[in-house]
Amino acid sequence: MKLIDGKQIAREIVEELTAKVAQIDGPKPCIAFIRVGEDPASVSYVRSKNQTADKIGIRPLLFTFDDTITQDELYAKIDELNADTSVNGILIQSPLPPQLDEQSAFNRIDPIKDVDGFHVVNAGRVVHEDANGFVSCTPAGIIEICRREGIRLEGKHVVVLGRSLIVGKTFSLLAMQKGPHANATVTVCHSRTQNLKELTRQADVLVAAIGKPEMVTGDMVKEGAVVIDVGINRVEDASKKKGYKLVGDVNFGEVSPLASKITPVPGGVGPMTVALLMKNTVKAYELQNA
Repeated sequence: MKLIDGKQIAREIVEELTAKVAQIDGPKPCIAFIRVGEDPASVSYVRSKNQTADKIGIRPLLFTFDDTITQDELYAKIDELNADTSVNGILIQSPLPPQLDEQSAFNRIDPIKDVDGFHVVNAGRVVHEDANGFVSCTPAGIIEICRREGIRLEGKHVVVLGRSLIVGKTFSLLAMQKGPHANATVTVCHSRTQNLKELTRQADVLVAAIGKPEMVTGDMVKEGAVVIDVGINRVEDASKKKGYKLVGDVNFGEVSPLASKITPVPGGVGPMTVALLMKNTVKAYELQNA
């Protein structure tokens, strides 16, 4: 079993982007973060993204709002950032408070500034294999892991647990595309799938993105499979200082002895998401200045 070090791969991407941005004459790429409320996880995620952008040389802007903000007030800020030619990327940190329509907010962003890849236009561009679109960062990060780890998808049976637009559905589309690091045969499983174990045991590459702690057990994985664990779940653990531990959707103890390669949680797919966000931001800058 080989442990896939997502932190190291993310560091390599950050170094490559840092070198690329350093060669830009004039104003550097700029990303604007919108955060609503003070949810601790959202605060932490945005801080991490801010710091990574700063390290690369991308100019980060942060706009924070009370969780009482209205949809029209949020739209007004998005419209302002869309019109600002010095801003290349816009990210709305989710989740948003219940009074706000999240997808409508994502769709308000100019598609060429939608570096999170959640706009309906960019989702459509993934379907059409349009390279000028933006792919949401987690599935793009999984493809990048496969590319850099020499994990061949062509002709392989890839089984995806989860059908969210943010991960499962989009990754499935990427894996079955024509082109390098794709051409896979893909099976998508979800909460209504019957005979789940029979399907997961057929996987050459198993991607778990279902949001259930340690759901994938040893008897669900064939020997030699590559296992990509996207899940990040908090599980109570009194022995930990914070009172909880982070686990994935895969029971690492049971599955790791069977897998040829596996991503850990934390330190696997998670760091890739931020790195790919930065890569999308540089791409947005290039498209807008072409």
